[in-house]
Amino acid sequence: MPLRLATLADIDSMHQLRLSVQENMLADPQRVVPAHYVPMLEKHGRGWVYELEGKIVGFAVADHSRRSIWALFVDPAFEGRGIGRALHDAMVSWLFERGSEPLWLTTEANTRAEQFYSNAGWRRGGIEANGELRFELTYGSDR
Repeated sequence: MPLRLATLADIDSMHQLRLSVQENMLADPQRVVPAHYVPMLEKHGRGWVYELEGKIVGFAVADHSRRSIWALFVDPAFEGRGIGRALHDAMVSWLFERGSEPLWLTTEANTRAEQFYSNAGWRRGGIEANGELRFELTYGSDR
């Protein structure tokens, strides 16, 4: 199965993928570094990777401690194949198995990510101080 739980050994590949995206790029590449993934995978949440032919082509990380989506990225060469939705659904299911409180995330406006989350049942919850859109998902609204 191409979707599996992420391990610490996956971090370098996940981070390289994070740096390869063409939307929601990091303005400051030092804002997220490989060391930041460790507590997300070991302490605060859980991650998933999507592999095809031994290559990670998508990954996602859910932060249970904050009830948020920390990361969801797909290799630009593999977009439009349902990989993002499979990763999304794994995260959302896992988070709602651990509680029914709403989930949240932020993303840039006017991006494919904004449309993706809207189509997945997320609702706008305002604009953050940094200008990113805040989305919220309530239990059952993604079903």
